[in-house]
Amino acid sequence: MQSNTSNQTTRVLVPTGALGISFAAPAFARGVESKPDVICVDGGSTDSGPYYLGTGTSKYSRAVTKAEWRELMIARDKAQVPLVIGTCGTCGADASVDWMLSITREIAEELGQTVKVAALYSSQPIERVQGALKAGRVTPLVPAPEVSEESLAECTNIVALAGAEQIGAALDTGADIVLAGRATDTAIVSALSLRRGDHAGAAWHGAKIAECGALCSTDPTSGVILLDIDREGFTVEPMADDANCTPHSVSAHMLYENSDPFILYEPGGHLDVTEAKYVSLDARRVRVTGSQWVPSDRYTVKLEGARIGGYQTTIMAVLRDERYVANAREWTEKLHRFVCREIESRMRLAAEDYDLEFRLIGVDSVLGALETKPSNPAEVGVLGVITASSAEIASEIGKLINPYVLHYPLTRDEELPTFAFPYSPAQSERGALYEFCLNHVMTLDDPMEAFRLEVVEVGHG
Repeated sequence: MQSNTSNQTTRVLVPTGALGISFAAPAFARGVESKPDVICVDGGSTDSGPYYLGTGTSKYSRAVTKAEWRELMIARDKAQVPLVIGTCGTCGADASVDWMLSITREIAEELGQTVKVAALYSSQPIERVQGALKAGRVTPLVPAPEVSEESLAECTNIVALAGAEQIGAALDTGADIVLAGRATDTAIVSALSLRRGDHAGAAWHGAKIAECGALCSTDPTSGVILLDIDREGFTVEPMADDANCTPHSVSAHMLYENSDPFILYEPGGHLDVTEAKYVSLDARRVRVTGSQWVPSDRYTVKLEGARIGGYQTTIMAVLRDERYVANAREWTEKLHRFVCREIESRMRLAAEDYDLEFRLIGVDSVLGALETKPSNPAEVGVLGVITASSAEIASEIGKLINPYVLHYPLTRDEELPTFAFPYSPAQSERGALYEFCLNHVMTLDDPMEAFRLEVVEVGHG
């Protein structure tokens, strides 16, 4: 890849924070007309929990993903620049890369395009991670669960987060489109700029600011951001008419999904923005200089893994009687004690064989005991969540507690109440419950040794 000259700028167009959540068409068109060098978009994250990594599936609609990807492929063809997506299909597992490849193939055929696609795979064979653990090359982050060769064998999917080196290798193939598995959000945005010799601190910092599109602007929902990176710093500008970037909106984004507002760790080093300066060039654009990239003495990639942690059944009732609404917490505590005794005596299950909790929707279902805002709702939803070692046990517990969730009285000397089940059957079988089981880094001798790169041509003819 050709090095950047002193007056050359790498222009990155980011249409949205994630493929599948939409972007403003006029703003995107304006970005394409600005002649970007690359179009980059994120495809997922761990935000929505471990299910998607555990199953290797996307949380986004295939139809919506295809519609948005179609617009990006049309724009890529018009601009004649690479199109890069990271963390395909929410989780970035190999199956998700292949899912995105199938969508790309369909669109290329429909549009009559012929495109060169570089597929970067991030899934890790269990044996590779077990070997690295045994060799002392797997290190826990904070917090991290204990891992062993046995616990690793329970994982349904393990991925490593690609950095700029792996994305850069995919771009080096001359691909029109890069479909990357699990990757850091910043890697896809910074890779071309780093390959061209821009300021490393500016490339990484600009990538962090632009990773979620217009979230760094005064109109986060507008989606589209244009990022210019050069040999000294970067400039960021939203593409929507009514959006502006300010020093506050830009600098604040360093705190997004990051515990330290000044340091951001990436494969191969970390970004330090302690000395960064944020200056408004006009009402819309912000210029940033002074960011520094600090290389590490070893190259590590973060590992994410998910496994089945049990099976779940849920049951729901709605309380509307004023007395029960006012005493919902007391009622569920009494109900919980009673049904647990019934489960243990009638199903011969010990307390450690299952988990049952009741969440009060409208009272404190999100924060539980940490809730500080008292409320006086007209009705309360009682959601029972049952977790057990098998789907059959979870379902049986749901059936056992059903009549008590419907009729259990607050006191012994009153008539049996009747509450409302919002649907029939009252319980829902959720199936496997997945849990994250890795928050570690793995040391590599070569950035590509844990990744697989395949190049194919898809499309018309």
